[in-house]
Amino acid sequence: MPTADEFRRELGAIIREAELRGLKHVEINAGELHRQLGGYPGSNHQMPNCCQVMEQERRTLDEIISRPPSGKGASLTIRYHLPR
Repeated sequence: MPTADEFRRELGAIIREAELRGLKHVEINAGELHRQLGGYPGSNHQMPNCCQVMEQERRTLDEIISRPPSGKGASLTIRYHLPR
């Protein structure tokens, strides 16, 4: 199962790639991020950790596009503004 550090590294890599492409922002969905690293869906998924990392990496101008009622779930989507 992916760890918080693995989620953080993958999230950072996605953001860096978007910056290199000259994008003004990138929207990242927790379900998609977790699927990229494996273990989701599954009985031992780490979705709460994935969402926590996404929230920790959020900055003042970043926007929450979608948030599940529980706050931590696959539909969490954050628009990260670039450059960081």
